[in-house]
Amino acid sequence: MQGADPAVVRQALDTREPLPGTDGFAGELDGALVRDVLGRYPLFSEADDHTEWSVDPTDLNSPEPVPAGHQRGADGDTRVWTLPNPDPYANDNRAIDAVRSAVIESVDEVGGSPAIAFSGGIDSSILAARLDGPLYVGGFEDSHDVEAARSAAEALDRAVRVVEFSHDDLERAVPEIVRATGRSNPMDVQISLPLYLVAERVAADGHEHLAVGQGADELFGGYAKVSRAPEEERMEAETIRGAIREMIASLPAQLERDVLTLRAAGVEPVAPLLHDRVVETALRLPGDLLVRSGPTDDGDGEVRKVALRQAADFLPDEIRRRDKKAVQYGSLVAREFDRLARQAGFKRRMDDHVGQYIDSLVE
Repeated sequence: MQGADPAVVRQALDTREPLPGTDGFAGELDGALVRDVLGRYPLFSEADDHTEWSVDPTDLNSPEPVPAGHQRGADGDTRVWTLPNPDPYANDNRAIDAVRSAVIESVDEVGGSPAIAFSGGIDSSILAARLDGPLYVGGFEDSHDVEAARSAAEALDRAVRVVEFSHDDLERAVPEIVRATGRSNPMDVQISLPLYLVAERVAADGHEHLAVGQGADELFGGYAKVSRAPEEERMEAETIRGAIREMIASLPAQLERDVLTLRAAGVEPVAPLLHDRVVETALRLPGDLLVRSGPTDDGDGEVRKVALRQAADFLPDEIRRRDKKAVQYGSLVAREFDRLARQAGFKRRMDDHVGQYIDSLVE
């Protein structure tokens, strides 16, 4: 069993407790396969033989993921856990205190001194402020992420190691990512590339673990589309709290991709902001502690991740106010990958030109 003591998982099965105080888990227990409610650890079995299983899909001929929150046995998949839907905090101060306590406790209990994936935003800065491991940022020269990481590291009185990407790096890494994740669509590949290349350097420097800020955007309202519910066409939810639950439901697929990518590069991810206690606290936040109108550095008149920003009062104000770009854009990987595709003859007028380019690299 990865991620938790089997006794804890067995009790969670007996009580149907979805958040039993772990960082997630996956594996075999009493003859069945189980995966936690957020799918924080990947788990697969053969499509036609569930007794053959692995945490690495490349070990199997026809890997079929175990759905998050399910138990897979001889009779198929059974949902065991569903995310709770608690009432929101009635008092804002109590809510902020709860977020602060959950975040600090979860980060501070991380063992050792893992390297830290550092983009200079609030999520990775929380890790950098409380963990001792070296900071790493990746991107092309003059990318937003590299600039933001350097300025945030200076504000935290930390040094940051820059992993500068090249076109050769992208082309070399794509087949490895596709093989490890089983995904070749442009979005997944472009998100995975910065993670893989940074993790590769981290592993080369002798580190076995990489602390990441995954989950904070989904839990605390970091996406612009969350604030536009119910008008946002990409969301089914009619409220901000409902949109948060919808975003959390997307985590299992994202985490499977990210964990497999990082493992393929040679490191094991550590994601303290996805601990059960953080998830449980985030689910109780009212809408105005997720997204709120107000002045921001980029001038869009909207503050996202309100509760997390207020709770992280141990960070400099300039970091707490920052918004960040998605990793594929902040690192300039998406821009440069599109450029490579066009240089290889896959023009934008072609259908899915970047996808065709990826296929050519894999072939």
